[in-house]
Amino acid sequence: MAHVLDAGARTQSAADIHAILSRLEEPVHVVRHADGYWLSHDGSGPDGSRARRLLALGPLPPERLGSRAFQRAHGVRQSYHTGAMAGGIASADLVISLADHGLLASFGAAGLPADRLEDALELLGRRLAGRPYACNVIHSPSEPAMERDAVDACLRHRVRCVEASAFLDLTQEIVRYRARGLSTARDGRVEITNRIIAKVSRRETADLFLRPAPPSLLAALLRGDLITAEQARLAATVPMADDITAESDSGGHTDGRPLTVLLGEIIARRDEIGSSYGGRAARVGAAGGIGTPAAAAAAFAMGADYVVTGSINQACVEAAQSAAVKSMLGAAEMADCEMAPSADMFELGAGVQVLRRGSMFAARARRLFELYRGYDSIADLPGPERAALERNVFRAPLEDIWVQTRRYFAERDPAQLERAEGNEKRRMALVFRWYLGRSSRWATTGAADRVADYQIWCGPAMGACNTWLRGTYLEPVEARRAPDLALHIMRGAAFHQRVTALRSHGVTPPARASRYRPLPLEG
Repeated sequence: MAHVLDAGARTQSAADIHAILSRLEEPVHVVRHADGYWLSHDGSGPDGSRARRLLALGPLPPERLGSRAFQRAHGVRQSYHTGAMAGGIASADLVISLADHGLLASFGAAGLPADRLEDALELLGRRLAGRPYACNVIHSPSEPAMERDAVDACLRHRVRCVEASAFLDLTQEIVRYRARGLSTARDGRVEITNRIIAKVSRRETADLFLRPAPPSLLAALLRGDLITAEQARLAATVPMADDITAESDSGGHTDGRPLTVLLGEIIARRDEIGSSYGGRAARVGAAGGIGTPAAAAAAFAMGADYVVTGSINQACVEAAQSAAVKSMLGAAEMADCEMAPSADMFELGAGVQVLRRGSMFAARARRLFELYRGYDSIADLPGPERAALERNVFRAPLEDIWVQTRRYFAERDPAQLERAEGNEKRRMALVFRWYLGRSSRWATTGAADRVADYQIWCGPAMGACNTWLRGTYLEPVEARRAPDLALHIMRGAAFHQRVTALRSHGVTPPARASRYRPLPLEG
């Protein structure tokens, strides 16, 4: 039989019930008295006397959510991780701010030139010595030099954790990072100092990281003197990743999987493979759609060892995103996102999820991909089509764009130009990728004349977060600090789990007492 807490003559106000549920470090008792039901921390009734206890819930601080092993492995206070946002949007300031609060964050290294990555890792290493942080290594099939440079930088700066994202298959570079951090401890166990958090959206990709590195890649690294024989031997005995993040419908690269399906699939796969390799079973986290306490609570209830937030953090003060874009993100609704071709996997037809409201980027990028599929060279483009591109999208003759593109790759990755030599379709792809690459930089720099071309990576979690924060001190993006958002999501997740536990026992708090609303944090 359900017990409604606001029944009876001597009722508890919704505000009082909410206050009791919000004190997560204390237990909650539901007692019965002459006029109804009552919540208290000590089992007393409305007059302070002992009453017949119907239910008792223990303390539930946010530190108890998720995996303690995740917290120990990464040296963090809570099972929470902010994922990388490319182009340095997940900035050094954001990573440092979260680390100062005992939380794990990934630096957004993808797409950064080598000098900016060097500067960021030098700063992080100096400011966060011995404290938690990670750096993103993104799979770059079109620009393998970028992946190689990122791994080189992480090894050079002794980055002890990387977030591997967008991998379609294992590569020599990510295997090299893993193997170079392996050694044998005094007790004979394999010691892993280079940890990997692999972000995946498919079961077959999860398999790659749940198992050891393939012998073929280890042999190739060994032949190139890139790892030692001992490191190759050890790499064949341990899984590639320590943590697997199940990435569902998210901003940026996404397969748009529903979290309730994907997370269960990845956990089941982890359990099937189990601890077959050195007794090490990977932890599984949840990403995509995590923008509210309720979403985080649902992920933990499904068995997630940790949760990962993404889109919502780029509207925060510490993110290296322009004020104009942060304002656009702060106004976003849940349905204001759509898919567009990605710059780094343009020829493969891979997509990224972006903000639709206020930008024409997605429509223009899709048109470029349609033209790429339909024609073999820039010269084959119909005259009116080309004129429209030069007028509205590139704002310059395509020959001039090719000159800029050639200059860029000559400095950054000459192999791209070698592959385009004599291949007009490849050359067209590089020219079209100029727009896709520039559009994200126009957004981060706030280019006033290019607002309609802003590429803003964003998932539906952003809109849900805005709805949750409406009317609170965190509604203005100027007030959103990443640690505040993180701590409120985790406290709110614990709060929601507590409310769910009451409901599962037939105790129904009033609606106004069942929603977590963030208040300014002390200290």
